[in-house]
Amino acid sequence: MYKWQKTLGNYIAVAGQDNSVKIFDRHGHKLTALHLPGRCVGMDWDKDGDILAVIAAKSSSIYLWDASVNKTSQIDSGMRDQMSFILWSKAGPLLAVGTAKGNLLIYNQQTSRKIPVLGKHTKKITCGCWSTQNLLALGSDDSTLSISNHEGDTIRQTTLRGEPAEIYFSVMKTDERSPQGESTVSVSVDKKILMLFNINDPENRIELAFQLHYGNIVSYRWYGDGYILIGFSQGFFVVISTHIREIGHELYQAHNHKGSLNSVAISSSLSKAASCGDNSIKIHELSDLKDISSVVQLDDETKGLDQLSWTDDGQLLAVSTQKGTLHVFLTKLPILGDSFGTRLAYLTSLLEVTVSNQVEGESPVAIEVEVEPTFIAVGPYHVAVGMNNRAWFYALVDQEPGVSLKDIEYLGTIASMCLNADYAAAQFEGKVQLHIVSHLMYQEEKKQMKLFPDDDGKGRILCHALTADFLYYGTDSGNVVCVLMDDWETVSSYNHSVGVRKVFPDLNGTRLVFIDDKNGGFLFSPANATVSCVELPNFSPTITGVLWDNWHADRGVFVAYNDDKVYTYALHKTTIYGPQVVLVGSTALPFSQKPLLLYNGELTCQTASGKTSEVSLSTHSFLKRSSGTDSVAERSKQLAQAIMLKRFHEAWDLCKSAGSKDDWAELGKACLVHMEVELAIQVYRMNGNVGMVLSLQDIQGIEDKNLLAGHLAMFLGDYNLAQDLYLSSTSPIAALEMRRDLLHWDSALMLAKRLAEDQIPFISKEYAVHLEFIGDYVNALAHYEKGMTQNNRDHDEACLAGVARMSIRMGDIRRGAAQAIQHPSRVLKKECGAILESMKQFSEAAQLYEKGQYYDKAASVYIRCKNWAKVGELLPNVSSPKIHLQYAKAKEADGKYKDAAHAYESAKDWDNVIRVLLDHLNNPEDAVRIVRETQSIDGAKMVARFFLQLNDYGSAIHFLVLSQCNDEAFQLAQQHGQMEVYADIIGSDATQEDYQSIALYFEGEKKHLQAGKFFQKCGQYSRALKHFLKCPNNEDNMAIEMAIETVGQAKDTSLTSQLIDYLMGESDGMPKDAKYLFRLYMALQHYREAARTAIIIAREEQCAGNYRNAHDVLFSMYTELQAQKIKIPAEMATNLMILHSYLLVKIHVKRGDHLKGARMLIRVSNTISKFPAHVVPILTSAVIECHRAGLKNSAFSFAAMLMRPEYRNEIDPKYRKKIEAMVRRPDTSELEEETTPCPFCGFQLPQNELLCISCKNNLPYCIATGRHMLKEDWSICPHCEFPALYSQFILLLETEAVCPMCSESLSATQVKKISDCSKYLQTDELDQ
Repeated sequence: MYKWQKTLGNYIAVAGQDNSVKIFDRHGHKLTALHLPGRCVGMDWDKDGDILAVIAAKSSSIYLWDASVNKTSQIDSGMRDQMSFILWSKAGPLLAVGTAKGNLLIYNQQTSRKIPVLGKHTKKITCGCWSTQNLLALGSDDSTLSISNHEGDTIRQTTLRGEPAEIYFSVMKTDERSPQGESTVSVSVDKKILMLFNINDPENRIELAFQLHYGNIVSYRWYGDGYILIGFSQGFFVVISTHIREIGHELYQAHNHKGSLNSVAISSSLSKAASCGDNSIKIHELSDLKDISSVVQLDDETKGLDQLSWTDDGQLLAVSTQKGTLHVFLTKLPILGDSFGTRLAYLTSLLEVTVSNQVEGESPVAIEVEVEPTFIAVGPYHVAVGMNNRAWFYALVDQEPGVSLKDIEYLGTIASMCLNADYAAAQFEGKVQLHIVSHLMYQEEKKQMKLFPDDDGKGRILCHALTADFLYYGTDSGNVVCVLMDDWETVSSYNHSVGVRKVFPDLNGTRLVFIDDKNGGFLFSPANATVSCVELPNFSPTITGVLWDNWHADRGVFVAYNDDKVYTYALHKTTIYGPQVVLVGSTALPFSQKPLLLYNGELTCQTASGKTSEVSLSTHSFLKRSSGTDSVAERSKQLAQAIMLKRFHEAWDLCKSAGSKDDWAELGKACLVHMEVELAIQVYRMNGNVGMVLSLQDIQGIEDKNLLAGHLAMFLGDYNLAQDLYLSSTSPIAALEMRRDLLHWDSALMLAKRLAEDQIPFISKEYAVHLEFIGDYVNALAHYEKGMTQNNRDHDEACLAGVARMSIRMGDIRRGAAQAIQHPSRVLKKECGAILESMKQFSEAAQLYEKGQYYDKAASVYIRCKNWAKVGELLPNVSSPKIHLQYAKAKEADGKYKDAAHAYESAKDWDNVIRVLLDHLNNPEDAVRIVRETQSIDGAKMVARFFLQLNDYGSAIHFLVLSQCNDEAFQLAQQHGQMEVYADIIGSDATQEDYQSIALYFEGEKKHLQAGKFFQKCGQYSRALKHFLKCPNNEDNMAIEMAIETVGQAKDTSLTSQLIDYLMGESDGMPKDAKYLFRLYMALQHYREAARTAIIIAREEQCAGNYRNAHDVLFSMYTELQAQKIKIPAEMATNLMILHSYLLVKIHVKRGDHLKGARMLIRVSNTISKFPAHVVPILTSAVIECHRAGLKNSAFSFAAMLMRPEYRNEIDPKYRKKIEAMVRRPDTSELEEETTPCPFCGFQLPQNELLCISCKNNLPYCIATGRHMLKEDWSICPHCEFPALYSQFILLLETEAVCPMCSESLSATQVKKISDCSKYLQTDELDQ
């Protein structure tokens, strides 16, 4: 059995089986023991923890031990039976004692009055509880529960279903707060049921039973707002609420211990619950029961644990075991700690301080201390702890670490203490005592110790701090004082408006943050006291402390912290705005942790459990960048932080890894603000901002800080700041240049008066231009006049021009106009003219325009003031049609039509020209010419109307069609029988409807040809054919040609057969000429039929002796078939070749080449049957030419043919004698024909042979000579592509100007020799 001292928790009283009660202090040192006559039955501390009351077996006395004087006293209870229960009141000095037979004694410790109450219960009183209203509830083995007042009178009594165990008073959770205090009694009945009993409503008691597998109720506790925590023997841990609506529901349940649960306890000050069982203790957070904050294993406790109990402040937790040992755990430590540089000292147990320096890599040292300290201070070589007015000093380095050096008593209770290498400074009762820590170093006594302040008039010291060289302290009168250690003299003092509560210097002591009585934070530099201190932005009023970053590069960064947040600040020492402090951001601080050290964004905090934890500041998140996973927003946030902390290298890396254009721009801007010109150049170069790079390179070498800052402020667009900086620099004129460049003329003029008076005229002129632009003419005039220099001609002219314009604007027209006319500038005259025109001063405006040679403008203004004479003068120089038009209208109104027509023509207003020509000048020739030239629709209408009045219907129809009035033209044609004219004029431009209406008209007039023609045009082919076939067969057979064209377009078989019948003479018994059938087949693209017809036609023409016609029909058919890639019938090819040979004869004979002529005639004469109309003349020619060419044998054979009786009489009498003589005296000598190779196989053949006897190919022939072609002498006619021997063709074209085959014009230069003729040697072109 054990009990903690109430309230303070400094002592624990423990009783076992050995008839004594031992009392230990909280560190486990035994203080005293109470020896009893028998085993201790019960004990309890009073509400203040001053007196421990104990009852023992075999004794009727009550033992009282007084903690304050360590004395024991006894009281006789006066009870005859064994005492079993003892309990102090929660509210007063009352002690209740119950006995084994159910009697009760209430003892008042103040008055020593005893109230015995006999027979309160019939059996042993086992449990009970006092309420805050001093009611006493008791439970007894007689299964009853009684509630008595402090006099012992029973107020309520109730019977229970079993033996009561733990009894507590509490307040049941209800919707509205009950005013009567603790009115609910809870009791565990028979270890199975939890009963809730309301004193004011005894009938309605609530009994809560639990699941059987939980086991028995071991222990329970109330906590919070009407919640109950219950521990069960099977290890279950359950929470229920007593709110009437939630009653009967488990809010939380856990099987905390597998085998058994022995006890539960709750600490309301820590908001923690504990349960013990098996051999472990589990601690839960009450705010979230699932959160098990720690588990303690007691492995050597084999028999199991017993009772669990917290001290009232929750700092210690005791657990007793079945073996008889008592374990005490420290659950919460006072958070005491200090740092110096990167060294930390912090409390790790009640009597242990740990010193560590993780940054330097030193291993931690634990120092045992004599007392539980209330403060800790650490320096480079020492650590100090203390309480009240004493301090103990321990060495860290010289001897064994942790050796106690000495302890010092001061003149008052120490509020705080600081150390550096040599000195300690303790603050107490408004003073600071500075003294040496180790006496070994200084022998002179006078330097041992000093008290600050020197005199009391300087106020009380509220705070102090030590750095390596300085002592700082702040007073309630607002002084911040800096003392140099070497001579202990005050170096500097700064006066603040209100008292200073805390001071925090950085490591070197060059900068200091202090917090004043109004909770404001300020930064100032003791070394530079002229610069007033800077207030920290957004400084939270709850801030309790400040830490400077100890990282060597981050000397300007510090954090201010309160209980739940850490705020990061950065000092920007050199910016264009001067020194600045910015709030970078804030980081949440874990619950009940105290920051001790800041190093490169890592905050080391001390926790309640005596350990340290690391917190990474969110403002330094860029240091722990994860590659590639950050979002864009996250990255730009990191960049902003890096910039605010002046970590430009990290910012550069951030931008480089994935920076956008905006990110680079942001970094560049920051470099400008911080005057980092070199880096800014690199950044803007990366960003591609050429202008900025060049501008920065220009100012790179400037050493004057203000001038440089001015330039940078200007680049950033902060012009007022730039001006201030320029003016305080060595080159103030830069401010004037900047204002001029920005067009800030007011500022520029003011600066010019101070800095450069010679610039005033030029600035005045530029300012005047600006004022004129915005319409402030009065001031503009004044500034133009001020701008005159008398020695800068161009500038003065510009000013005079301005004066002229402004004078006119101000209404001084005469002065302005006179100046404008004198001024050499044309443009000025135009400007002034425009101003005058807008002011409706037309005559002056026109005059100025004219002087400035702006004739169009002048004329238009003269027109506005109706000065036609002037307009007429100016017209030759005017180009604007609008003015000519206005003039023309005026002249027409005056009746001067010729001038009007001329002016309309200049204005290109053709319709009005035509109107005047027709209506007033009666000049239709010019009107018609203009209509034809300009295609004017309205003009054409007017001309048509004019001709209609003259009854010239043809011309009228013509112009109506030109003016696109087809319907009117048609009606006119219909009325006056002019439809042919209309039809001719409308030509191909008309619509289908127009064609149809014309066709219908002609149909009505029985004009079949025209009707058919227009039906064809509008696509009504059957009607068109009908009309064509009705036409009489006149000479030119136009109708049949049109019918063929119609059928060709229609591609309709029924129409085709109808026309073929007509041509064959089926319908009227008169077959038409075969050429029409040929044309029809061609129109229908029936080329094979066309070819057959062509052969027939050619044969007829040949028989009739029309050889050229026959040749042309065959040639055109041949080329058509070739174009359609259809094989050419052999008969056609042969006939064409023979006819062509015949035609060649004339050419050669005419040229005198008799041999070639003779050869061709031989070829023709061999097929003489194809020339029935001219047998005798052809044979006669053959005889004569062969004779001439020396082919005597051929001449003889043809002469013999002529001697046949059927031909003999038809011989021309001129030649008959010669021919007869030839036959009578035959000369058979024959000129041998030359041989040349076949173009296909190379076999040597006679020149004129066209069938190769070796390869059986038909050979292509030369259109110039009729011989077969040679590979190496190949050319073609460029028109018809028929082949010719190049050498012969050129020879022929010397005398002839056309191709002998296609009769197209040709010259020798157009013929080209072809080296590769293989594509012309295709053998499948003829349809064998």
